[in-house]
Amino acid sequence: MQQLIRHPIILLIVSFALMWLAAWLGHSVLRKRMPLDEDSRDDFRIVQSATLTLLALVIGFSLSMAVGRYDQRKNYEEEEANAIGTEFIRADLLPQSSSAAIRSGLVQYIEQRIDYYQTRDAKRVLQINASTSELQSRLWSAAKEGAMTQPNPVTALAVAGMNDVINTQGYTQAAWLNRIPLAAWILMGLIGIFANLLVGYGVKNASKKNRFLVIMPLTVSLSFMLIADIDSPRNGIIRVAPLNLIGTAQSIGRP
Repeated sequence: MQQLIRHPIILLIVSFALMWLAAWLGHSVLRKRMPLDEDSRDDFRIVQSATLTLLALVIGFSLSMAVGRYDQRKNYEEEEANAIGTEFIRADLLPQSSSAAIRSGLVQYIEQRIDYYQTRDAKRVLQINASTSELQSRLWSAAKEGAMTQPNPVTALAVAGMNDVINTQGYTQAAWLNRIPLAAWILMGLIGIFANLLVGYGVKNASKKNRFLVIMPLTVSLSFMLIADIDSPRNGIIRVAPLNLIGTAQSIGRP
């Protein structure tokens, strides 16, 4: 299930198949075995409307959660770019040797951060995380060494800036791992199946059966795909582009 929600197109195909099967079962099996008489039709409409309303609410809340996480990832990308650009400038406050080491390291560091946003390869992500951790250790050591050589409030600004660089990367990592819970996906899928089952059960005109049994499953499946796409930082179509990081990289001398 985890792999399914990380690939929106596959989720669209699988969810459409399940929703359509539920609608077909409702019309072809459930309706034949338990025919809906006129006395029960009003009660059925109440249950059907309530189920569809609940499905719409769950989809709406899930979409809101996904959009919120997408905005969070965009904000942290901007914060990362600002922190790196600020520290590149503050490096002048440290002794020459430490300043040169920090600036050289930040050029490599921002390349790794841009790759982190752009890559889709899980193995490459692990390599980037390892390289990022190593670069952070080198940058922190350079900042600490420069501050200890000239301990004063001015060099402390450079150390604080380096702390911001490291912290914003951690915030970004956490934001990318923060996804819609699996339990919410399961609940949404179950409600979608029951809703389509009721829609199929309520279709009365056999000549219109095929049309109605496709529209509802397709609509629900497209909604699931949109939510998964926004919620998937790396595999979806809607992704956070590292525009701020690229701009900062160009300003600090990225080739």
